[in-house]
Amino acid sequence: MQSPSNPTPHDLQEWLDQIEEIGEELGYFEPLGPDHSAVFCDASTTLLVTFESIKSIRRQNPETLPLGLKLAEKKGWSTLSILAHGDTWYRHRAVYGFIDRLVDDGFFEDFDHVVFYGAGMGGYAAAAYSVASPGATVIAVQPQATLDPRVTEWDDRFLGMRRADFTSRYGFAPYMIEAADRAFVLYDPEIQLDAMHASMFNAENVSLLRCRHMGNQLDQALSAMNILEPMLEKAMTGGLTDVDFHKLYRARRDYPPFLRALLGYVDDSGRRDLAAMLCKNVVKRMNGPRFRRRLEQLKAEFEASPPLKEALSAM
Repeated sequence: MQSPSNPTPHDLQEWLDQIEEIGEELGYFEPLGPDHSAVFCDASTTLLVTFESIKSIRRQNPETLPLGLKLAEKKGWSTLSILAHGDTWYRHRAVYGFIDRLVDDGFFEDFDHVVFYGAGMGGYAAAAYSVASPGATVIAVQPQATLDPRVTEWDDRFLGMRRADFTSRYGFAPYMIEAADRAFVLYDPEIQLDAMHASMFNAENVSLLRCRHMGNQLDQALSAMNILEPMLEKAMTGGLTDVDFHKLYRARRDYPPFLRALLGYVDDSGRRDLAAMLCKNVVKRMNGPRFRRRLEQLKAEFEASPPLKEALSAM
């Protein structure tokens, strides 16, 4: 049986046909060359523009809708979803032409608030194409600044994209966000290459939001912690701030993957006192078998060391 994460062409076409039906009912659906599609839902004077990969959308559930369409139905927002059929980084003249046509038609001027959102290559595109709507808010999760090897030769993760054109229209993402009202770049500083890309987004209107110990799938972590939608909702009113994000980001204290990564980091650093404090905190608040076991191990170590035992009792 074909894996849902690797749909057959027929399965993919059926899925796209369903998206096209939704688009035609609520707005429009438009193929953009061979490797991209656009679906627009017209619902209100606030617009969410998302750049999403079909592979990522269907990885967990082959029947699921793009984030933009789900939020259009749930929140009543207008949404424009640009869908990539592969790992394209949205670098195709059909995408440039589509965005150019929207600008020429004054499309973005019809909305009171516009938010561009994407993760990974979608984060790159959200930043790069946001220049089409001056004054928009950008939320880019783990974005690349460019994959032009003359600029980012040090990033060897996407070698197949090195021949792609990142120098023409909408090419260098950090330059394209200069017209945005605010841009929020989220990344895990423990992932060195992501941090190097993030450092290139250094304009005054950019907030670099560090999400340490969250790993490679930061967008999925934000969704699992139920903070992505509130972030977007704040942004859609034009009111998202760094403080808002950090308040929402407190949810990581109850997010097991983050807590496990933090424990691994503390253990690797040799700070058994901090490891014990973390384990005691987690065990006290939630069911954490791994943390309970680790705490028992630490207690046994501390019993054999009077100074450590005294430190544990003082916690």
